[in-house]
Amino acid sequence: MVIAINTRLLLAHRMEGIARYIYETTKRMVQDHPEDEFHFFFDRPYDEQFIFAANVTPHILSPPSRHPILWYLWFEKAVPKKLKEINAQVFYSGDMYCSLKTDCPTLMVSHDLNYEHHPEYLPWTARKYMSYFSPRYHRKADKLVAVSEATKKDIIQFYELPAKKISVAYNAAPDGFRPLSIGQQESIRNKWTSGQPYFVYVGSLHPRKNIPRLLQAYEAFKKQSGHPHKLVVYGRVAFKSKAIFDTLENMSFKEEVLFLDDGSLPVPDIMGAAAALCFPSLFEGFGIPILEAFACETPVITSNVSSMPEVAGRGGLLVDPLDSTAITQAMLLIVSDNNLSQALISAGLQQMKLFSWEQSSEHIYKELKNLALQSE
Repeated sequence: MVIAINTRLLLAHRMEGIARYIYETTKRMVQDHPEDEFHFFFDRPYDEQFIFAANVTPHILSPPSRHPILWYLWFEKAVPKKLKEINAQVFYSGDMYCSLKTDCPTLMVSHDLNYEHHPEYLPWTARKYMSYFSPRYHRKADKLVAVSEATKKDIIQFYELPAKKISVAYNAAPDGFRPLSIGQQESIRNKWTSGQPYFVYVGSLHPRKNIPRLLQAYEAFKKQSGHPHKLVVYGRVAFKSKAIFDTLENMSFKEEVLFLDDGSLPVPDIMGAAAALCFPSLFEGFGIPILEAFACETPVITSNVSSMPEVAGRGGLLVDPLDSTAITQAMLLIVSDNNLSQALISAGLQQMKLFSWEQSSEHIYKELKNLALQSE
């Protein structure tokens, strides 16, 4: 089978959620199926670490696609041309974009429909592009894979597509997340939080992540409890972050909040030494930090909306993300009820068993094979 794969997001040192999904599923497909021929489509010079085996042929397609106009040129000009040149039997595009101008059977992964729920969270140009092209991409793709049942439900609702066109293949926890010893935890706290326990948020500093309410909830937690816990906010600054820092400036306990960028220390370390992950996002297509916390045996506080209850299961303490008081109460419960924390950790370890990169990779491969057979 000749399989073309959109690998434009595989960039060294920038492996966030969607790129991680493409990386993990593609690497396994390539290594598990040496009998097949894989063609990787990059949009700039690539790192050799992404050429996973001898059965991979890399291609650099111009132009580099990091702007709506360039997205269009890459997917509607460069991609269909290359698909025809290599006689691809199927095209796997894991980043929610595909080509409208190719006859090659296409499988597209849909990670979330956040732009349908919260268009205000996107820059104007990206919002206009997505509102026009996203429905067309979803309808054009011969097969859709959603990363959660919540995303599948959204696709059916917003784009009126049949359920049989959409299957689900989950994310999983990245490698390297593990429980830390007491000594390791103490060392991390001594270095970053003056030896004090802390809550942690991991993810981009983006409006839908709900960080202003998390800060308000933490402020109330400190006023009500007198506990020494600090709050660590770990991630890169993204779009429209002013509200976060305005909220911080008005806090009485702002000195107890530590902002770290996503290169300060390994995520498994900051996650593994935390009293709890606080992840009260307004919307997620999946929510990988929940699984990362489970793997570290760190209790989880997360939202009761979109995909988060599906991912967290009984391993998460679910809250209304619009209610900062509910977030505060969850924080108070975590620090005051050790039995609850241990129960969440145990349930999280069980919940993790539902999520496997191996299963998701093989699911996608089987769907690609079916598409190739149907087109013969």
